[in-house]
Amino acid sequence: MRWDSLFEDLEAQLWAEDRLNFESEISERARVEDAAVGLSDRLRASTGQLIGVGLLSGAVIEGTLAHAGAEALLINDGRHQVLVPYTAATRYEGLGRGAQGEPSAARRNLGMAGSLRALARDRAELAISLLRYDSQPVVHGVVDRVGRDYFDLAIVPPGEARRHGNVSRVWTVPFASLAAIRSLRDPG
Repeated sequence: MRWDSLFEDLEAQLWAEDRLNFESEISERARVEDAAVGLSDRLRASTGQLIGVGLLSGAVIEGTLAHAGAEALLINDGRHQVLVPYTAATRYEGLGRGAQGEPSAARRNLGMAGSLRALARDRAELAISLLRYDSQPVVHGVVDRVGRDYFDLAIVPPGEARRHGNVSRVWTVPFASLAAIRSLRDPG
């Protein structure tokens, strides 16, 4: 009897040690996988969910996450869409725990400049929020031209079309100073 108890005890100890090693290995593999996940992958997995984005400017943007690109995300906010550069965000609320990579190399490389060129082509009326501002927290205008790391914004009164007589001034805005760009979801 004594030998049976001894062998059972040894088997239980070996089983417990194997189980502990197995669980430890699983935890380590999960940590390694988590370390490879980028923020855009986490955001992409939350597409279609209601999220909040805290900005460096102190503002909070809430809405349904429509797209997570290489440098910015797009939120549907009622009648508007808001483009938020990742560099302008301080925190995110409402993200799921999953991650989803971007299979398309073209979409993976689509950055701020490409998005702004599309807005310039469409002559879309925009409300621009800057990270730091002198006197205007939001300016209204139309993107005239887009460079590698900046864009020119023709300042026009809200609701006015971009016409030579409506432009009060033109700002050159570095991407690094941009907090958010708000546009109508469905022009017209």
